[in-house]
Amino acid sequence: MPMRNGKIQFTVHGSWFMVIVFCLTVNSIHAQSAFDFISRNRNFSASNYCIYPDSVDHIMTPAPAGKKPFYISHYGRHGSRYLSNRKGYDIPYGILAKADSLDKLTPFGKGVLKEVRDIIDDSEGRWGDLTGLGKLQHRHIASRMVKHFPEVFADDAVIDAKSTTVNRCVLSMGAAIQQLVALNPKLRVTMKASKADMWYMNHQDTLLRSTQNTPATKQAYAEFCTPREHNDRLMHLLFNDSIYIKEHVDDLWLNYYLLKTALIQQNTSMGARSTLIEDFSFEEIHQFWQKENAWWYFTYGPSPLNGGTQPYTQRYLLRQIIHDADSCIALPTHGATLRYGHETVMLPLTCLLGINAYDYQIERLEDLEHEGWWACLIFPMASNIQIVFYREDPKDKDVLIKILLNENEARLPLPDDLAPYYRWADFRDYYLKKLDAYDSTR
Repeated sequence: MPMRNGKIQFTVHGSWFMVIVFCLTVNSIHAQSAFDFISRNRNFSASNYCIYPDSVDHIMTPAPAGKKPFYISHYGRHGSRYLSNRKGYDIPYGILAKADSLDKLTPFGKGVLKEVRDIIDDSEGRWGDLTGLGKLQHRHIASRMVKHFPEVFADDAVIDAKSTTVNRCVLSMGAAIQQLVALNPKLRVTMKASKADMWYMNHQDTLLRSTQNTPATKQAYAEFCTPREHNDRLMHLLFNDSIYIKEHVDDLWLNYYLLKTALIQQNTSMGARSTLIEDFSFEEIHQFWQKENAWWYFTYGPSPLNGGTQPYTQRYLLRQIIHDADSCIALPTHGATLRYGHETVMLPLTCLLGINAYDYQIERLEDLEHEGWWACLIFPMASNIQIVFYREDPKDKDVLIKILLNENEARLPLPDDLAPYYRWADFRDYYLKKLDAYDSTR
């Protein structure tokens, strides 16, 4: 076990516990707290930095008699990546390096400074890049698509893949397609990453974004965060002068960025070497998780504090999903539409669809955890939504769908007499009316 200045540092290896967590249903979450999971694996607190549960044995409910899968409509987040820019590392490094130059760090603090420096060196020139783990995640997801729905990818199936223009998304798409073609060289594949598609692939609604931080959200979030922001214990472990801490250390941001630095390492080659996460207590990490979860809820979720409309940022994507599906249903062929983008799309799209009741409006941020609104279960690295279409043959007009969230069967707010299967006609009617109702108010 690695040690930092005489202190034993325990490193969590593998993702066995993440696998368990992501298999949980919303109902089982209600009986537990995130602290229960964090106390067994600190990395669970990583929010959008969580790694994908890549070894889950997904159980699929058999389709109704005669129905066979013929089309998949997919939206997926890019795989594991490096930190997108230096800021998150430069802030803790700058604070610690300045203190070190003034001989204000403890031996423990010097060890932390060295590790942050090593992490920066490992990430230099790779900011935002897809990691090897990220590529592997998408290859595995593609393989499981073929395993679970072989009819969709049989013979000369048509695969239409699109990505945002961001490099890590393009490479995620490439990794998935490479795997699909390796499994079936006969596939007819097209790949595209163009600004022409960004209007729906990564739409950032400026009007809705301007309403994210209302006075109500700012006040509620500030009140929620205040008792969870500071970390006096860690500050006195890092620095040898309490007056210096008070007068020169921004403890709020040091604690925040140092913890984020620790948590993203599970996605990189530093994950097996970094022990930074062990410098934080379970309670400190739980508080970080609570703040991040609340931030994602009112920024991209259905929070009533700012009108509950943020998920509609993805209305163009949902309309495109419906349009593409209608076009494919009209054809006698089989295949898939694969789209690769970001968590800032993945989260609001999940809420807009109301998958597993993630459209639930919760007044008090303090109630999010108990009510089971956990953003980390929606958008780990390589997270994805798959809508799988079923019919007996091309003449069959009674098309059914099944929706998967991170490859697990999920529920929709639709008539559920066939759940987890739903009628495409019901899906199409419900969501087009929902989108039309919103657009009519603009």
